[in-house]
Amino acid sequence: MPEQATAAKLREILRPGMRIAVPGGIGEPTGLIELLREAPEAAAGVSFYQFPLGGLNQFDYSSLHEDARICVPFMAPHLRDAQAAGRVRFIPASMRGFYDFFATQPTFDLMLLQVTPPDAGGLSRHGFSFDYIEPMIANSKVILAELNHQLRPPASAPTLTIDRIDWSLETAHALPEAPVPTLDDTAREIGRLVASLIPDGACIQTGIGAIPAAVLACLGNRNDLGMHSGLIDDAGMALIRQGNITGARKTFDRGLHVACMSIGSAELLEWLTEVPEVEFRGANYTHDLCVIARMERFHSVNSAIEIDLTGQVNAESVAGRQVSGTGGSVDFMRGAMLSPGGRSVVALASTARGGSLSRIVPRFSQGTPVTALRTDVDTVVTEHGIAELKGQPLEARRERLITIAAPEFRDSLEKA
Repeated sequence: MPEQATAAKLREILRPGMRIAVPGGIGEPTGLIELLREAPEAAAGVSFYQFPLGGLNQFDYSSLHEDARICVPFMAPHLRDAQAAGRVRFIPASMRGFYDFFATQPTFDLMLLQVTPPDAGGLSRHGFSFDYIEPMIANSKVILAELNHQLRPPASAPTLTIDRIDWSLETAHALPEAPVPTLDDTAREIGRLVASLIPDGACIQTGIGAIPAAVLACLGNRNDLGMHSGLIDDAGMALIRQGNITGARKTFDRGLHVACMSIGSAELLEWLTEVPEVEFRGANYTHDLCVIARMERFHSVNSAIEIDLTGQVNAESVAGRQVSGTGGSVDFMRGAMLSPGGRSVVALASTARGGSLSRIVPRFSQGTPVTALRTDVDTVVTEHGIAELKGQPLEARRERLITIAAPEFRDSLEKA
């Protein structure tokens, strides 16, 4: 059996220069965070590696000590102070690329993990974030596991033998929930327009937020949709329950709804414990270009902060400040464009800051990262319409994007 983890044990284990892998999303071991807080001095010179999700993950590991660092491929609001203080190490990588990062880096000194207490056979089961669990476990010397008695795993959750765990801490706390997005009129109209592009039998992927939720909410009259996505949320659950998502026409994984994590309400998490047809896989499968490209009629729907008049997408930076990251968007965009009958859609509101800024811009400001190339986008949708860019010359792209910009900005875009 694993040795009992304590704050004193952390003081013995942690040393400057150590590298620690931590799952994000619902899989974050929040009980171990409390243990770290009891021995913050032990984090001096330690680097923590995580893919955090804003809203679900709220703890800044670098806040434990001025010499601690947090290394991420995706920024979140709770890291803003650490970013300003220089304690964040940003790693540009897609979700598929970050899987390989965990798999091929020099061995991590320690992994923090959350699993169920072991059963009579000595098997623990994972929770609801499977994106990087496999390479983290395989490439870590030591595992410190939180055994959460309130963790009820999804029906398809893989297992971990108790012998693989070196130290453990028993806890009992509820898993974090993500609020169901509130849909305004803009999101609803964008959802309606995007849904009009998705035919019966399509395999779909959507991201996080109001617009993806609005798209899924408008698919209640579709038949035999498939799901192969980075996540499953309450809106996806609703379509499965209603019989709109069946997976019956998927090229492979027929009858299965594939994702690498779940994000949503307690009702969603409870439902997932009873539905083995929702199958969780690592990001090396859900976000793999070759896997996605083999899926016929794959429709990828992603959002953006801004898009320029050639079709380039910025989905991660505002006024020169990193606010998110590539995530899985480019993985899915490129796979969708190679899928027979597939489509890569970027959906965004036409304005920001209460309508004072156009999110369709002539060109990006100097230093703005290009998240997706102009070759990665088939279709752009705002509340003002649909712009088909695939196969179009630059002149036609400009005209079509200006047509779906907010009316009050179209003249200035024309002049630019």
